[in-house]
Amino acid sequence: MRLPIYLGMLHDAEQTLAESWRRVADGHAAEADVHHLGHQLAGQCDRHIQALRPLVAHYGEQPDDEPERLAAQGLSQVRSGPVGLLRDLQDLYLLASFVAITWDLVEQAGQAIRDPDLLAAVRSCREESTTQVAFLRTRLEQAAPQALASS
Repeated sequence: MRLPIYLGMLHDAEQTLAESWRRVADGHAAEADVHHLGHQLAGQCDRHIQALRPLVAHYGEQPDDEPERLAAQGLSQVRSGPVGLLRDLQDLYLLASFVAITWDLVEQAGQAIRDPDLLAAVRSCREESTTQVAFLRTRLEQAAPQALASS
């Protein structure tokens, strides 16, 4: 069973996403929605990590030893200005999308092995992750005109 690999990837990615949300929220504190919602969404990621704990306890967590796989990279620092905000949100979008699709894949595994506990944990987290991606897409579309069309 390869599910422990994906649980490990998901655990690492959720931690990275939570840290990145907080970094962007604090780095762009002048953007009230990004600041406040960023901290709320980081809290969601923290709850997702908690939801993963019983799954990891049951199935295990295995690091992925494939060097060529996509690694979930967090933001090491934030950029400044409107274009910086756009780029930071874009980086968050990529990471949040990785998390969301990984939840989808783990859900598919849960359906295949018919584990109701796994499915219950996954559905809530998957839904919130999908909402994070939708928020980021909307916020990117809102930020783009100011960042890209102004002098």
